[in-house]
Amino acid sequence: MTKKIYSLLIGIGLSTGVYAQKISPFKAGDRIAFVGNSITDGGHYHSYIWLYYMTHFPNQRITCYNVGIGGDDINQIAYRMDADALARKPNVLTLTWGMNDTGYFEWYRADAQDFIDKRLVNSYKTYAALVDKLKKHTEIRKILIGGSPYDETTKFTKKNLYPHKSDALAKVIAHQEESAKNNGWDFVDFYHPMDAINKREQAKDSTFSLTPSDRIHPDNNGHLVMAYLFLKTQGLANKEVADISIDAAKKTVAKAENCVISKLAANAKSISFNYLAKSLPYPLDTIPRGWGNIKKQSEALKLIPFMNEFNQEMLTLKNLADGRYDLLIDGEKMGNWSAAEFAKGINLAAITATPQYQQAIQIRELNEERWDIERRLRNYMWMEYDFLKDKGMLFKDGNAAMDSVKKYAPVNIFVNGNKDNYTRARYKNVRNAWQKEIDVLTDQIYAINKPQTHQVQIISSK
Repeated sequence: MTKKIYSLLIGIGLSTGVYAQKISPFKAGDRIAFVGNSITDGGHYHSYIWLYYMTHFPNQRITCYNVGIGGDDINQIAYRMDADALARKPNVLTLTWGMNDTGYFEWYRADAQDFIDKRLVNSYKTYAALVDKLKKHTEIRKILIGGSPYDETTKFTKKNLYPHKSDALAKVIAHQEESAKNNGWDFVDFYHPMDAINKREQAKDSTFSLTPSDRIHPDNNGHLVMAYLFLKTQGLANKEVADISIDAAKKTVAKAENCVISKLAANAKSISFNYLAKSLPYPLDTIPRGWGNIKKQSEALKLIPFMNEFNQEMLTLKNLADGRYDLLIDGEKMGNWSAAEFAKGINLAAITATPQYQQAIQIRELNEERWDIERRLRNYMWMEYDFLKDKGMLFKDGNAAMDSVKKYAPVNIFVNGNKDNYTRARYKNVRNAWQKEIDVLTDQIYAINKPQTHQVQIISSK
């Protein structure tokens, strides 16, 4: 990447699409396995992507799987690819790796660069073998994701600073992008746009970071940035929730994009019509979610034009008589605007009180519950692959395995953190019940995510 392009990206944001290649959106029936490390395992980007599809394409059901495990490098990912990812029978597989391959405390060794270079040779060798394996699965569409950056420049802390790790990670991302090109696979770049956001915001506030806990893991706002970049690469920007334009003087519908307008009536003081959209607004979360996170998903709106590109539900009324008007949906007041403001257009997706937004919130909450239960299953997989495997007890979830977990928990913070979950998850019947809960939640989401007809009234409030 040249300095000129990098400066351009920082200066004007993400609108250039310098790194973006267009890839096909998901289609009805797709089963997508998101494979990665802790950023996938404990993060929300795949859940946010699915929530967009749940709300914007309510009749095109897809299934997304979290197949991340915290701490994994490409060697560990390759080891579990068959049993953990391919066993789910995906027809789409995304793969991101590199954060754990590029070292941490190793950067303080005297031979740090040489050590990491040699490690990456091994990583590339393992990755090449994994590519050969995936090539044989012609039924699976492959999407490589250039992962989120390690933030070496933020000043919010002096901790977790590993000199030159970001350079090594950038080389891994370049290797992945070249691999996607050579194999005719899709590629989505999180790394460069997110790094550009960090640099742009740090020019104003040196303590800013999309990874504000440890320089490594994006917070909820960072995960919405990732979802935004993924959806944008899929060419889904500017697919409106709905776009309505009505000429009040002529009493005609000038535009009705992605929706149906019926029973239009108007007089000197009011306009009314029935409104049935084909999509729901995207329900942004306004509380932090997930262990250790401090940011809200909605805080990403300060960083990316998500509302402008992915959450437009526009109501425009031309030729209203001067004055102010109440907007009512299903008899409930949503707000009051001037004729001039209605002429410019009101984004209904920014009004959280609308019945369609309230419907979408229920989908979000069910999706969060699904995500939370799935995390229990991922914590179980961490214990299996990142602890019990090395003890020769992979999926041998008997008393000996439990004893080993109890023994090492006092000296291994990761084992200790997952111990409580493992005491339950080691029982297959419990895991099966959790999966059934996920299935029920997903079924319920797709049962309630269909847009409903609403009555809209615009009444003079002079």
